[in-house]
Amino acid sequence: MQYETLSYEVADGVAVVTMNRPDVMNALNTQMRAEITHAVKRGGEESRCVVLTGTGRAFCSGQDLGDRSNAANLDLERTLRDEYVPMLRAIVDSPVPTISAVNGAAAGAGANLALVADVVIATESAFFSQAFTRIGLIPDAGGTWALPRQMGLAKAMGAALFAEKISARQADQWGMIWEAVADDEFDAHWRARAAHLAKGPTAAFQKVKQAMHASFENDLEEQLALEAKLQGECGQTRDFKEGVLAFLEKRPAAFEGR
Repeated sequence: MQYETLSYEVADGVAVVTMNRPDVMNALNTQMRAEITHAVKRGGEESRCVVLTGTGRAFCSGQDLGDRSNAANLDLERTLRDEYVPMLRAIVDSPVPTISAVNGAAAGAGANLALVADVVIATESAFFSQAFTRIGLIPDAGGTWALPRQMGLAKAMGAALFAEKISARQADQWGMIWEAVADDEFDAHWRARAAHLAKGPTAAFQKVKQAMHASFENDLEEQLALEAKLQGECGQTRDFKEGVLAFLEKRPAAFEGR
């Protein structure tokens, strides 16, 4: 696929997907959703960590309401089912860790696109907004799933009903994201975080994702059984053997991702 709404690059095991429609604050149209889906899947095959970020002053401002080619026949249910779900599933189901590097405003579906990643790192000047009720809608793009789990029902309900901006620092304090970073340190910081994951035990990371997501549906016995199964599989990897050997030899482990 030839990308027109984003850039894609891989270096040192990290795939960086950069939304590139700064004139509309990286708003999501049909083409961008398809390209993000493709690029994230590609990154899962070509790298050991995928980063999603944006250009300009926004991470992503959500659905492109000014997309006249789509506005006349906008079927929100179809759009969510056929375009948003594949994009979100590509991120959640990625076989490698995913990071949202939130470089600026993340509003509406753009906020929830960010929050679906495994790790969310935001610059301190960024903010998140569940702006949906301002135009008579409910949070979508996974918002009603992610928000109660990440920040609790009380905060999630307030965020959805009042549609107020939540600063990156506030999001950090509420447990909505992993961390907020000073603006002048942001780029170097998320790149270092991505590099760390890209050098890690990729197979174990994949199973961490599987176990964490399953925990919301399993009871204790089911989760303990799943842990035992996945841990047994991890114990058969080359990375586990390398990790133990590195521990005994008192040196950093050189994980291969398998």
